[in-house]
Amino acid sequence: MTSIAELEAHAKMLEARLAKYEASGPSREKIVQMSSEVVDSNPYSRLMALKRMGIVDDYEAIRGYTVVVVGVGGVGSVTAEMLTRCGIGKLILFDYDKVEMANMNRLFFQPHQAGMSKVEAAARTLQFINPDVEFETYNYNITTVENFNHFMDILRTKSLTQGPVDLVLSCVDNFEARMAINTACNELGQVWMESGVSENAVSGHIQLIRPGETACFGCAPPLVVAANIDEKTLKREGVCAASLPTTMGIVAGLLVQNTLKFLLKFGDVSHYLGYNALQDFFPTMAMKPNPQCDDSFCRKRQEEFQEAESRKPKVEAVAVEEKAVIHEDNEWGISLVAEDHQDKQEDQKSPELTQGVKLAYTIPKQRTPSSGEDVSVSDEMSLDDLMQRMKAL
Repeated sequence: MTSIAELEAHAKMLEARLAKYEASGPSREKIVQMSSEVVDSNPYSRLMALKRMGIVDDYEAIRGYTVVVVGVGGVGSVTAEMLTRCGIGKLILFDYDKVEMANMNRLFFQPHQAGMSKVEAAARTLQFINPDVEFETYNYNITTVENFNHFMDILRTKSLTQGPVDLVLSCVDNFEARMAINTACNELGQVWMESGVSENAVSGHIQLIRPGETACFGCAPPLVVAANIDEKTLKREGVCAASLPTTMGIVAGLLVQNTLKFLLKFGDVSHYLGYNALQDFFPTMAMKPNPQCDDSFCRKRQEEFQEAESRKPKVEAVAVEEKAVIHEDNEWGISLVAEDHQDKQEDQKSPELTQGVKLAYTIPKQRTPSSGEDVSVSDEMSLDDLMQRMKAL
């Protein structure tokens, strides 16, 4: 069995190797200069190119946003790394766990970080990836009374403009922490996104929560709570939850994609998006808040939202009178047909496609003369006569 002294010596050796590697790399000033230049040689310019392609109006606006990530585990650590590489302005990280060797199946943590707090290990790695991002870390449990009040103060005052943060991302793995985030965001009217991966590691989900407008986490509790079963009874002694870096990476990607769409205002922001790895199924839905929600602040935000909606000017539908089409006498029986009408009839039968998939183009059906049909061509034929014969086929 390896002793504690041997583990500490090994950790120091790894720290020394990391320090030597960092010293041999580019300086911080050089990295900052590189990250601010929008040129082909700068990897961040690939993100700025989204503006040129018409995807977003101003990608560089991402530098002005502050995002809170609660839970720097399998999903949260990858989420924080993606946001860092996307150039987010400020990241605030919350977690109370330490890095363990069991965490090495994640896409983020490294063996030499064992024993460090997750938020400290994350901040060290992320600062080296993109020093333009401002980081704050808090190594405590947000569910205690004292820490919860401080957590709310952070959400209220720690953005880049010293005001409320722009978005809170929940990447925790227990119901108690989710409810703490839900309570704080309902009270503050703070928009947040919840995420999770199942204990069998083959499904996950993300959910956007706008207090008062959509269902909060307390409006539609998970099944384990609805059945009055203590979630602790689901964990058997000696058996930990399964964990796949693939599922966690996919859920983190969906979460960050939804975050970018929300902050930069492009595409459709998902209200709820699930992922079932066994069936490759992505269910989506939207849930309205429960008027009888147990959270009083949720009910209060619902009243505020309904009042704001009632003040919006109503757009009256304008009835359009349909005029009867009057045709002149059609002595010759002429009719108009769409240009692609014949092509569609001639196309080969399209294969059955799943929803959301279409063919890039169709292959016209090739016609061959029937067995009893003769095609003769004379050398004396003019080009016009030949074309007429071909059209008649």
